[in-house]
Amino acid sequence: MSSSLITEPASESVWRAQAISLGAAPHEKHSHVVRNAVAGLVLLIAIVAIIDFVLRPALGWPVVWEYLFAPSVLQGIVNTLLLTVLSMSLALVASVILANMRLSTNPVLRAISGIYVWFFRSIPLLVLLILWFNIAIIYPRISLGVPFGPEWWSIDTSAVVNGFWAAVFAFGFQQAAYTSEVIRASLLAIPVGQREAAAAIGMTKPLMFFRIVLPQAMRIAIPPISNDTINLLKATSLAAFIAVPDLLYSVQTIYNRTYDIVPLLLVATIWYAVFVSALSYGQYHLERALSRDRRAVK
Repeated sequence: MSSSLITEPASESVWRAQAISLGAAPHEKHSHVVRNAVAGLVLLIAIVAIIDFVLRPALGWPVVWEYLFAPSVLQGIVNTLLLTVLSMSLALVASVILANMRLSTNPVLRAISGIYVWFFRSIPLLVLLILWFNIAIIYPRISLGVPFGPEWWSIDTSAVVNGFWAAVFAFGFQQAAYTSEVIRASLLAIPVGQREAAAAIGMTKPLMFFRIVLPQAMRIAIPPISNDTINLLKATSLAAFIAVPDLLYSVQTIYNRTYDIVPLLLVATIWYAVFVSALSYGQYHLERALSRDRRAVK
């Protein structure tokens, strides 16, 4: 009696499972066919759209190939890359300082860092760029000396902060506001035990930070900072609004003379796509290397 009570529900459950599987198989097969059909249709539409776009006469491919490696365009590329490197370097240095100020136990330092992040995240980048370009109106001269007293040295601001450096400061200081939050979160992700172990062997706080905490935090921060670098590279095109001879400004100068607007913009698009793809490729391999290091540590 007891054995029949046990085996009957089990056999019934097996029968139901077989019935469900047999009934579900045709449905799953039908869904698979529908998915493949939809994917093929989307692929066909994409191919037709790309071919239609490429064959448009307005793109002017002969003009594109003519100016793709023009000397002025290549010089604009150099200025764009230099602007990206200098701005990101400034942002990294400032962001490390801001992140540590935000994590400080000193309320004044925390407040200054918080106000800085709030201020530069609140201003649109183009507005900030124009403000830096006209900084000489606010501060006509840069001077060193006693506040409200004699000056030891001074120089005209316009002689120091030209369009290029105005763009570097605008991009760098605003990017620092965003990157500092990334680094702050990375620093908070380091276990407290790491600091306690470093203090136990007699490390000073500065040595502990640069030898123990910062290297581990940068492993966490590098992937989002790589994304920020890619975004910054594309954002440097805004420098054309203040006549910095970057890539976009270079092609604008050409099409203002030849009126080949679309082909020259396509030249800029191709070069931006090349450098963004190169950065994305490097980011992919860097993230893989960092993930291997994390697994090795574990």
